[in-house]
Amino acid sequence: MLAIDASKVVKTYGEGEAATHVLKEVDFKVKQGEFVFLEGPSGSGKTTLLSIMGCVLAATSGEVSLFGKRISGRKQSELPSLRVSYLGFIFQGHNLIASLTAAQNIALQLELRGYSSRAAMKEAEALLDRVGMGDRSHHKPGELSGGQRQRVSVARALAGGPPIILADEPTASLDAQAGLLVTEMLRSLAKERGHSVVVVTHDNRIFHLADRLVHIEDGRITGESA
Repeated sequence: MLAIDASKVVKTYGEGEAATHVLKEVDFKVKQGEFVFLEGPSGSGKTTLLSIMGCVLAATSGEVSLFGKRISGRKQSELPSLRVSYLGFIFQGHNLIASLTAAQNIALQLELRGYSSRAAMKEAEALLDRVGMGDRSHHKPGELSGGQRQRVSVARALAGGPPIILADEPTASLDAQAGLLVTEMLRSLAKERGHSVVVVTHDNRIFHLADRLVHIEDGRITGESA
């Protein structure tokens, strides 16, 4: 089953001669349980495509569906519920709230998905255990290493069990060992738990872990390898 089906996706900013064409009729598909890397040079359109699949940006034209549910052309007011239903995000800069503990950062996400405060905290603790951070649940982001903060980000992305995980340069600020550990953790989510994971990256240290490596350049998919 296709988790993500993007067809002839175009993203253009501006009009006429001043228009900037960021994506040019991109086709991109991801199966359920697949672990896919999207790589290419800076400015190639990687993050823009990820943002469109993640219901953050709207495509100028083209069709995007998540598990057969069309998201392109939706009203802006409908997008938050789609994100809650289908998507978990991992950001390059962690995006953790500095004043909250690791568990509280995850619990907040769960409360947004309808959990009670008590149930959210219990589930947050369980998610931190799953990523090997159970003993750091009461630490704030400033008390954690870069690799530990990224593990908390992975746990937060899993909050509520979204079937699709989108990660934007998750290893960019990590050393080789920490980056490998985080990537292996993401791969295990796809292989053992059936999440569909898309990682935007230019980190060639982790390319060997992907099911597929899709190359994008100048707004077009130019090739892929298994």
